Amino acid sequence: MDGAMTETLTHYRTLDVPVEGGDMRVGLWGPDAGPAVLLIHGVTASHLSWPFVAERLPGVRVIAPDLRGRGRSNGLTGPAGLAAHARDLADVMDALEVERAVVVGHSMGAFVALVFGDLHPDRVDGIVLVDGGLPLDLPAGISADEAIRTVLGPTADRLALRFASVESYREFWRAHPAFARDWTPELEAYLAYDLVGEEPELRPSTSYATLEEDSIDQNTGTAIVDALAHLRRPTVLLTAERGLLDQVPALYDAERVPELLTRYPGLGHVAVEDVNHYTIAMSPRGADVIASVVRERLPAR
Repeated sequence: MDGAMTETLTHYRTLDVPVEGGDMRVGLWGPDAGPAVLLIHGVTASHLSWPFVAERLPGVRVIAPDLRGRGRSNGLTGPAGLAAHARDLADVMDALEVERAVVVGHSMGAFVALVFGDLHPDRVDGIVLVDGGLPLDLPAGISADEAIRTVLGPTADRLALRFASVESYREFWRAHPAFARDWTPELEAYLAYDLVGEEPELRPSTSYATLEEDSIDQNTGTAIVDALAHLRRPTVLLTAERGLLDQVPALYDAERVPELLTRYPGLGHVAVEDVNHYTIAMSPRGADVIASVVRERLPAR
């Protein structure tokens, strides 16, 4: 498929949508009507996590917000937490006059997807959890800050760093093992978009305070427990073969997945080979699987 045809199919643009506390930046691909998919990014990411998935869904209305505290939604005021994100997403769907969508969440976005599906089941055609959404295997009694360090490690530490230029930020990421085989123009655009401020004091856009608030809710709140107890809509979990640092075991160890599937009957599962926690969404081979699963859940046209 040549570049001109890809651009025609995806038709990328952005829109600012009023939500509680300000405007939420929303990335859009595809037509302005028809079957819709709502893509929810991870804990320190943005809507530009999703171009590979969007281009594999021609003819589908793709909606991908920057969650509050991230990207160009980092100026929103008010509390965060999973229910707050779900409320924001409902407001976005209202503003775009979208009644229902297949809801896809990556990493923390998968937890948001579950809560959205629990609070707004009539707006969901199906839920796709991409390497997230189910309880993580953390030590009992761990504090919120310890949980952040255990799960995110250098990802959380990065938020305190400052960068002299966009290129220095890209060089910082070039050393990251997750993208050793998957350095792409799409990734470079994602990284440039992540920065806010002015040279030589550029910084990642994610608010650590919001990340901490979300992590506390994700790991100790009741919203996820309630959502998993209900699973009101068909839900499938996609798991990556490797973790955040391209390591084994992955975030959801293959040996632990059968126990999770037993605990949550009705939950489907797809193991995605040759990807890590990042590249399950941000590589062509990972996006192939996500798009295929989404297409199976889209309503008939």
